[in-house]
Amino acid sequence: MQVSLRLDSECVRAFHLLLLQCLAALAQVEVSVDARPAGDGVPGSVAALFQLETVLHGLPADGLAKRLPLSALAPYRTQPSASPDLVIDLCGDLSLEVTRVWRVTYDGAAGEAALLALILDGRTPIARIEENGATVAEGRLGTEYGGIALAAFQDMLARTASLILAAVTGAAPALPVLPEPTQVGASPQIPSPTKLGIRAGKALARRVVQKIYHLCYNAPHWKVGWRQTNGRDLFDLRAHPASGWQELPDDGSRFYADPFPILYQGQVTLFVEDYIHRLGRAIISAVPFGPAGPIGRPEPVLDLPYHLSYPFVFERDGEVWMVPESCANRTVDLYRATAFPGGWVKEATLLSDIVASDATLVEHGGRWWLFATVRDRGGAFSDALHLWSAPDFRGPWTPHPKNPVLVDIASARPAGRMVERNGQLLRPVQDCRRSYGAALGIARVAHLDLNGMEQVVETILTPGALWNGRKLHTLNEAGGLEFIDGSAIAPRWKQQVRR
Repeated sequence: MQVSLRLDSECVRAFHLLLLQCLAALAQVEVSVDARPAGDGVPGSVAALFQLETVLHGLPADGLAKRLPLSALAPYRTQPSASPDLVIDLCGDLSLEVTRVWRVTYDGAAGEAALLALILDGRTPIARIEENGATVAEGRLGTEYGGIALAAFQDMLARTASLILAAVTGAAPALPVLPEPTQVGASPQIPSPTKLGIRAGKALARRVVQKIYHLCYNAPHWKVGWRQTNGRDLFDLRAHPASGWQELPDDGSRFYADPFPILYQGQVTLFVEDYIHRLGRAIISAVPFGPAGPIGRPEPVLDLPYHLSYPFVFERDGEVWMVPESCANRTVDLYRATAFPGGWVKEATLLSDIVASDATLVEHGGRWWLFATVRDRGGAFSDALHLWSAPDFRGPWTPHPKNPVLVDIASARPAGRMVERNGQLLRPVQDCRRSYGAALGIARVAHLDLNGMEQVVETILTPGALWNGRKLHTLNEAGGLEFIDGSAIAPRWKQQVRR
């Protein structure tokens, strides 16, 4: 198949070169470029904003937004007489009658100027690939760097590439409808150079405020909440319990997050990410729980040279296993407890050379499945869901042929163990549209097999009077005790020396 990429010759970026390279690497695909001026591009003042943000936030200068000379595309240039089978239109200016055209849009508008306008307006854009008005593929784009236009722009360009590649290979993901009104209103216009200058000044002011804030507070700082379910958990209630939540105390010099309880030999033990602020990384700690709360304080059980989090623990074959997040090591590893709750030894590396977040395992349909969001060719950590399957939790794990099976900043990233209720598989998910871990969704897996995965997001829970943290991030239950987590404020002057 001959594929032509329509782009603006006056604004060639590293994103375009990456996309061409990935398309050219596909079997039976020949790639060419239709590079002509498109008009109505991004104003030059945007480059000044990007340069300022690069300095202010320490961003790399060679990201996907980097401008390239047109000559960088020379290996893919085509002669005017070439007749492609498919044109991927990034500019939105091609006639739909002349050939088969896929138009890439953001909330219905084409071009990178539209994407940038949405970012500057604080939107969570839906990227859509359309052919003659019909949707070929779509995804809800996101970033962990809200308020930093360049970082968000590059994250969303990377995921646009993911969607295009999925569509070309026939693995286009579907986008679930959310149980609340979607963003409405006209597409915002690109700000004038003057307004962009004002935005840059505000970015500088925010950076100064952030510096002052970090001098006074440990940030981010998370906290764990717990309660007795009395037979009804959040999967049943779909709302915060009337009784509210009790907090797992910390000393201010560290925080606890990603709570994973397990009922083992009649005792509930809670595993947590134990983040030590002075080290700038986390270990895994554990504490036994009784009906009245924690028995003691969390104690270290797994400490490695790199950051660990999301201690996914489960029992199988009479033993306890753990798959902690170790994306800082670019692996997904399986551990076994030899002296529970400690004595963890690595049994296998399930996935390697991958930045996979919050790996979550479930046995379903006679196979084991592994869910995780993947930072693929850059992009956000939380918006691209990948699946693997295996005959046994030890592996070998095979990637799903339609990865990523979902591109959605509102429901891709796992947020705890999956549960089965009335024959239905439910998965807690992170809704990161406002910010990372801002809200918690409950999704019903409507379809899961080697042909694909579909889910329906049925509930979205946010912090409120009964959980006054600024975020709601993880959900797990064991032995009649239920746990969540979210953010908190920890003044540095209230730190105590611990361990």
